[in-house]
Amino acid sequence: MSTKTAVLTDKAPKPLPGIYSQAIKANGFVFVSGAVPMDPSTMEIASGDIKEHTRQCIKNLAAILEASGSDLTKVVKVNVFLSNMDDFAAMNEVYCQYWGDVKPCRTCVAVKTLPLDVDVEIECTAIY
Repeated sequence: MSTKTAVLTDKAPKPLPGIYSQAIKANGFVFVSGAVPMDPSTMEIASGDIKEHTRQCIKNLAAILEASGSDLTKVVKVNVFLSNMDDFAAMNEVYCQYWGDVKPCRTCVAVKTLPLDVDVEIECTAIY
């Protein structure tokens, strides 16, 4: 029987109590919840444009992955949600700087709105 373990770190924004976990470890994988561009020290949305917001999302994902015993180079799947597909190229400029030599599979979609009215949210699945 497999088990699942919640991951929690104060180096990433706190999850809403009783709603979701930052990540779940199960069967050699870590499933990381969507990260918005929130500064974990202030719990406020980081200032800046889509590039800065993408950087903050990935920084939050990296902190959660580290707490789980994984890292960005072990990510196998990423889902990116944009509030405006016009931000696709700028987001990609930052996104491509991460993930190691073998880039993970990825889906990127535009959605009507995102939590806290942010412009980007990123989630991922990694091995550990």
